[in-house]
Amino acid sequence: MSTNVFVPKVKPEHVVSFGDAIFAFAITLMTLSIDIPDLPPNLTESQLLSRLYDMYPQVESYIISFAVIAMFWISYHQVFNFIRESHISMVYLNLLFLLLITFLSITTSLVINYGSYQIPYVIYSVLVIMTSSLLALIWWHATKDYKLVDKNIHPLFVRGVMANLLLIPFVFAISILVSFFDLDIAQYLWLIIAPLNIAVKRKYRH
Repeated sequence: MSTNVFVPKVKPEHVVSFGDAIFAFAITLMTLSIDIPDLPPNLTESQLLSRLYDMYPQVESYIISFAVIAMFWISYHQVFNFIRESHISMVYLNLLFLLLITFLSITTSLVINYGSYQIPYVIYSVLVIMTSSLLALIWWHATKDYKLVDKNIHPLFVRGVMANLLLIPFVFAISILVSFFDLDIAQYLWLIIAPLNIAVKRKYRH
């Protein structure tokens, strides 16, 4: 009897369905990290606005972290929309990737509660770098010798997706260096990923 029967088989669509559930869980967990103040009922309107304004740093950090996880979700589907076969090593890499996604939602609470400190931002950025690098590794594993993808995919497309995936760790690595000089600039530096994505798409257009 072939030893292949003992190797677990997971269909690509099941991998993606599980991934979507983890992304939804991660965003829900991240939402719970926002500390809603206990507002007394006798506040004046100006006092209420003042209390709500105090929540602005938390909401800002949440929006940024939501955008980062949403960016990963889009990249995740960009990768798995082209994976036609499943291999157990890819499944394990995917599980590790999803584990890091949940860690991202947990470390968001550190950024929300201690946004003016550098250490939480560095921890968060290192996790982003690890997560995005792992997704790039999954794409490399799937496209190497066209092992898990359609053999008709254009080589320029394969390289373009890889370039886009590597933009995230590249930008966040730079932001860590910038954080030693100006934490506020570092926290918004990731916004340049969008125009860089457009530039990559134009370069690898085929």
